[in-house]
Amino acid sequence: MALDPPGVTSCRKCRNPVSEAAKACPNCGAPHPGLAALPQTGFEWKSGRTFYGWPLIHIAFGRGADGKFRVAKGVIAIGQFGIGLFTVAQVGVGFCFGFGQVMVGLTAIAQVAVTVLLGIGQFASGYAAVGQIVLAYYGLGQAGLAAHLWSTASKDPEAARFFASLAAKIGLRIGHWFNIPG
Repeated sequence: MALDPPGVTSCRKCRNPVSEAAKACPNCGAPHPGLAALPQTGFEWKSGRTFYGWPLIHIAFGRGADGKFRVAKGVIAIGQFGIGLFTVAQVGVGFCFGFGQVMVGLTAIAQVAVTVLLGIGQFASGYAAVGQIVLAYYGLGQAGLAAHLWSTASKDPEAARFFASLAAKIGLRIGHWFNIPG
């Protein structure tokens, strides 16, 4: 067994010679190939209860031993990346509801909310969308594209009635924003 010269070691994945300071193995692409194992970062926890094989709650942050980002997958998913019925993540899929920076799902509140029903965010899409830029059937935003749009450039009364009615259903009185009595 030959000894590696100083500053050179074997890649932990493919066993080819590599610099101890290498960020990636030039042969197989393994990250930090000079380390015996990648350090785990972050945190991960899953509840003992499951629903159709998914943990009721899964919380995951950071990277696992394989160097890949941990993804929270559960009925309630919380993390940097998440997939669940209800998701709180930087980037994720919230099938029923999502909250985060970039979210896809039925409903969401996110910086970028791509939804089917209701999206609220800086960019929001869905049947109804509220945001700076909207893409929707009913849109309320600074600018956007919608069949019924209330924006700085478009004052569609049907959009005003829809959003005032929606707000009233959840207990908000915003009709005065649109000059609607009540």
